[in-house]
Amino acid sequence: MQLYWHRSDLRGVDNRGLAEAASAVSPDLLPDADGIIPVFIFDDNALEHDGNARVQYMLESIAELRSWYRDRDSDLLIARGDPESILPELASTHDVDRVVWNREYSGFAQSRDQQVADALTEHDIAHCSVRDSIFFEPGSITTIKGEPYSVYTYFWKKWRDREKNAPIDAPDADMFVPDEGIGDSLPTIDSLGFEEPTADIQPAGTNAARNRLSDFCADGIYRYDDDRDYPSRDAVSRLSADLSFGTIGVRDVHAATVAAAEVDGITDAEAESVEEFQSQLAWREFYTHVLYFNPEVVTENYKSYENGIQWRDDPAALQAWKDGETGYPIVDAGMRQLKSEAYMHNRLRMIVASFLTKDLLIDWREGYGHFRQYLADHNIANNNGGWQWAASTGTDAQPYFRIFNPMTQGERYDPDAEYIKQYVPELREVPADTIHEWHELSPTERARLDTDYPAPIVDHSKQREKALEMFETARGDA
Repeated sequence: MQLYWHRSDLRGVDNRGLAEAASAVSPDLLPDADGIIPVFIFDDNALEHDGNARVQYMLESIAELRSWYRDRDSDLLIARGDPESILPELASTHDVDRVVWNREYSGFAQSRDQQVADALTEHDIAHCSVRDSIFFEPGSITTIKGEPYSVYTYFWKKWRDREKNAPIDAPDADMFVPDEGIGDSLPTIDSLGFEEPTADIQPAGTNAARNRLSDFCADGIYRYDDDRDYPSRDAVSRLSADLSFGTIGVRDVHAATVAAAEVDGITDAEAESVEEFQSQLAWREFYTHVLYFNPEVVTENYKSYENGIQWRDDPAALQAWKDGETGYPIVDAGMRQLKSEAYMHNRLRMIVASFLTKDLLIDWREGYGHFRQYLADHNIANNNGGWQWAASTGTDAQPYFRIFNPMTQGERYDPDAEYIKQYVPELREVPADTIHEWHELSPTERARLDTDYPAPIVDHSKQREKALEMFETARGDA
């Protein structure tokens, strides 16, 4: 008997760990003496780091996964507690020969999985972990000296040119232990200590993920290079939450992009656009490697400065940023999209992160924590990597002297203010040119527009100079 432990791999298809469990099942002994028992454990220690939207997305994904197993006359066993205690108990109760799971790479996950492995060993239960969420194990793509890369460009060149694993079929239905009432009911979001999210979250689960992938590869992927930075152009995949929860496998996603690049009649520019999207899969993997070798980056700067960065403590400004009330329209649109959809377009993630750290001079950790609370697609590696990039403290970091101008960003990437007007209704009747000049308007001019939208809470030009001074002091240059 094999016990398969689901975590951030909430799917049956293209699941390497599940395939590994199936490889040890003897068809000659089925169905009575052998098979796979799948289990999901609600770990309260892991849930401490989640928000309402993410938990809701997880619950919907688990519900669909359970239906997938029930369609195969099996079930998903549900438990709650410490995996290091529960898994040996389940293994003993069900006469399990081996426990299998897919690897995760954060410091927390590494510690938890080692504790589980030790507990299983103590009970003389075999166990096996499998690489699934990434193509290449941390430490397999390195510099000539054998060190992990801290610069994405070099990582990408090796990642791009290496052969990738193909997707894996789901195990046959008769590989799973028949449903004999082993599965408890799913907990409610309330019972887990969370609230129903107010955000309008995209549909979760493998079916929705596959539909998003199919739609994207039919259209958006060919415009991705040109349009991905424009939030109103609908040229992104929206697969980030699906990859975070593993409702779709990265091999399935990559294979679909390869197929898109091989369609007859596409232009060279469209083929390059497909490759640009593939590079985003590499970014995701790069940050996973960084996190694996540097688990402390969740709370500490990746890049050290001679002196500590003197971030500003300004609760009022921080709250205005969180609420989308900064008086910078593109920033506020992004922050409001976050709360209304549990998602934010990637260009906006960079803009709002730059504004928090370079205009408000507030510690990136405040922003990281806020994103973690509200994003359905929160992924430790990607969220942290993005924030530290924007704050000029991470790998491949934005140089401290390159500071996003929020008004220029809005004018460039939302020229007609379509995105801004969607999320900032106070400005829907205001001409786009006026929106992009909001910081230059006088109080009288703003009053004439008869809107409740606030004036800018800071002067970007002045804050830019303060940011430069703050980082130069940290570098020891001032």
